[in-house]
Amino acid sequence: MNSTDRTPADLLRSALATDPGRPLVTFYDDATGERVELSVATFANWVAKTANLLQGDLSAGPGDRLALHLPAHWQSAVWLLACASVGVEADVAGDPAAADVVVSGPDTLEAARACQGERVALALRPLGGRFPAAPEGFMDYAVEVPSQGDRFAPFAPVDADEAALSVGGTSLSAAQVVERARADAEALGLGPGSRVLSGLPYDTWEGLSSGLYAPLASGASVVLVRNIGELSAAGLAKRVESERVTHTRGA
Repeated sequence: MNSTDRTPADLLRSALATDPGRPLVTFYDDATGERVELSVATFANWVAKTANLLQGDLSAGPGDRLALHLPAHWQSAVWLLACASVGVEADVAGDPAAADVVVSGPDTLEAARACQGERVALALRPLGGRFPAAPEGFMDYAVEVPSQGDRFAPFAPVDADEAALSVGGTSLSAAQVVERARADAEALGLGPGSRVLSGLPYDTWEGLSSGLYAPLASGASVVLVRNIGELSAAGLAKRVESERVTHTRGA
């Protein structure tokens, strides 16, 4: 990866320039049987569309805070990188009442209604499916995002030293996210070709790093597993083999 990258969005741009066709995020939900594989290029396209939605339709920009109430999921990873692209602070499981925007899964809608700003709901259905009917007071992400542009340019430059991520009571700048992700990748021995299987939730730095940032910072890829407790030991061993996993976290 490029040593001059200072934000997670920089890391994604470098990955796209290096090998756009390689897998970046492979997602499993062992409660539903869902499997989704996103190459660097496909993931970056989702990020661009989501960043355009965030900046254009939701009028969010640097200095704004987004309360992210989503589980470990490929769409959560997209939102984290979209926030980084716009310069919005992603507050994982943060207080919706203190946020300018809230992004909620289907299980946290009531709490998310405390947000007085824009509200976005994700059904988290297979293949990014929409709600049968959008929850009252929420924009349905699956309805709105497909029509967004495939390329993104921020209205204002993203300052790597400004707050970019809040998780577990700790606020990190974009540069600190990259620095910590690189350190974690080095500690785990990750590099190009590494495949990290992570069953950790996204509500801690460890989960976010293992399930997104450290692989992104090192040219590796992630097999992100939701509801990993539904998987038997034999099933896990088979997945490790079939997905060519080199490192496991939370499994």
